Amino acid sequence: MRLKDRVAVITGAANGIGLATARKFADEGAILVLCDVQQEALDRALAGLLPRSPQSSAYRVDVTKRAEVDAMVQAVLARHGRIDVLVNNAGITRDARLQKMTEEQFDQVIDVNLKGVFHCTQAVVGPMLERGSGVILNASSVVGLYGNFGQTNYAATKAGVIGFTRTWARELGPKGIRVNAVCPGFIATDILSTIPEKVLERMRESCWLHRLGQPEEIANIYAFLASDEASYVNGVALEASGGMSL
Repeated sequence: MRLKDRVAVITGAANGIGLATARKFADEGAILVLCDVQQEALDRALAGLLPRSPQSSAYRVDVTKRAEVDAMVQAVLARHGRIDVLVNNAGITRDARLQKMTEEQFDQVIDVNLKGVFHCTQAVVGPMLERGSGVILNASSVVGLYGNFGQTNYAATKAGVIGFTRTWARELGPKGIRVNAVCPGFIATDILSTIPEKVLERMRESCWLHRLGQPEEIANIYAFLASDEASYVNGVALEASGGMSL
């Protein structure tokens, strides 16, 4: 088990890539701390994961609210004494063309996808520094690398997350904390459920595997990056898109 007894905080853990990552981490022996704003989905996720990881817990946390993030971190430290891994997975979309995007749409995505990552990382880094070890994993996107039609706000946040990752890797790497990002392509999660089949087909054809990615495939990458097998990997923004950029 690559993550045996490591305490891993995962935001946006109730569904999609976050839930798949929680399942993978549980199978690798981690103690899970599931965070999400969707209480019912969070409760279901925890119930399904407790048989695999009996010491795990769940907290309703809005990552845009620093007080809620700090309260979760303090509760985890009181219970386990440490945080070994943070997966900044929580994210939302509010898509619109530039001319039609409202200030509210822009601010909502910035607050969750960018400021939320800042809140969570700043909250856990103190205890990690005290121990001289830790892993921070950030969810970026191919959209942060290449842009995407109708996603001014989302693309800005995912590019910003890469900037966070490279900056923190420089600041924290010498102190024993590795920071990396994953840039998924089009992944088959609920976020695609409202997209017409014609558009989905174009997504499949945009990569050289000619299919959507699965949440478990991204979870596998997070598990590797969180483990000692990736002990010399720091400051990377790893594209996992089936070859979109070829």
